[in-house]
Amino acid sequence: MAPSAHYQILLAERPEGTPTRDTFHFDRVSTASPSSGEVLLKTLYLSVDPYMRGRMNEGKSYVPPFELHEPISGGGIGEVVESQSSSLKEGDIVIGNLNWEEYPVVSADAVRKIDPSLAPVSTHLGILGMPGLTAYFGINDICRPKEGETVVVSGAAGAVGSAAGQIAKIYGARVVGIAGTDEKVRYLKEELHFDEVIQYNTVEDMGAALQEACPDGVDAYFDNVGGPISEALYPLLNKYARIAQCGAISTYNSTGEDVGPRVQQYLVKASALMQGFIVGDFSSRFQEGSEKLAEWLQQGSITYRENVVEGFQQTPDAFIGLFKGENLGKQIVKI
Repeated sequence: MAPSAHYQILLAERPEGTPTRDTFHFDRVSTASPSSGEVLLKTLYLSVDPYMRGRMNEGKSYVPPFELHEPISGGGIGEVVESQSSSLKEGDIVIGNLNWEEYPVVSADAVRKIDPSLAPVSTHLGILGMPGLTAYFGINDICRPKEGETVVVSGAAGAVGSAAGQIAKIYGARVVGIAGTDEKVRYLKEELHFDEVIQYNTVEDMGAALQEACPDGVDAYFDNVGGPISEALYPLLNKYARIAQCGAISTYNSTGEDVGPRVQQYLVKASALMQGFIVGDFSSRFQEGSEKLAEWLQQGSITYRENVVEGFQQTPDAFIGLFKGENLGKQIVKI
C-alpha cells in the first residue's frame, strides 16, 4: 500500500560550478493513482551519473536540459505497487527513466520488466545497464583492441571505466588505467587485473608517468575525463590509434571557457580516429550488448563494484559525491 504523500526532488537552481545541496529542493506531493496504461511504482534504486550535470545547464546538448522547479530524472528501478496495465502486475520489478521520486506514476510502455532471479536488480543500473553498455560499445566498436595492443582508460575506477578496461582485457589488450586514489589503484590492479594504473593525484608529470606505463605507445584510449590528463596522452598515440570519447568529467563543473587541448596535430601525425559517442547511438543493438555482458558476468570474465548510498534524502549527496571521486564503481542510491 502506497502512502498518501511522498517526496520528489526538483532542480531548484542552475548551478555555477559544482552543485551543492541548494541546487536541489525536496517537495512533498500527493501520491497519484495510475490511469489506464499506467503503473504506480515504489522506487527501489536510483542511478546518479556524471552526464546529469550537463542537463542542469541551459543550452543545446544530446539530451534536453532539466527544467527549473521540475523533478530531476534518470535511470531507476521500481516495484509495481498498483497497475492499470495488462503488461505489468503488482510485484513486477521494472527499470526505466524515472523521476527522482519515491512513488512515481509512469506509462507501462516507458519501463521494462527485469528478472530479479538472473542477477541483483541493481546491476541493471550498472554493469548490465547503461554504464556496461557504454563500455561495451566504446571498446568493441570504437577502440577495437587487438591482442597485445595498449589500451588506456581514464576514470578507470568508475562504473564505465572499470567495465571498459575489463572488456579490453577480454580482447587480449594490455590495459593501463588512470584513477584518483590509492584504494582505486589497488582495486584496478588486484581485483580487475589492469596491467598498470596511474594515480593522477600523486604524479608530478603525467606525461612522464604515461610514457613509463606505455613504453610502446598507446593504441586505443577510452576517455572519460578529458582535460590535462588527455592532453598528456595524445603525444603517445600510435599509428592508427583509436580514441573513444565517452565523457569529459574534468570540465563539467567549469565556470570559465575551457582552453585546449589542441588535439588535431596528434590525430594527423598518427592517422588516428577520435569519435565522440553516447550509448543511445547503439540503441538498436542493446540486446546484443546486454547478452554479451551477462555472458561475461556469468563466466566470471568481468566483475563489478557498487557504491550504495542509503536513503532517498541522500540522493543529492550521492550525486555531488561523483565529482569528489567518492565512488568506486557504480554510484547508486538505495531508497
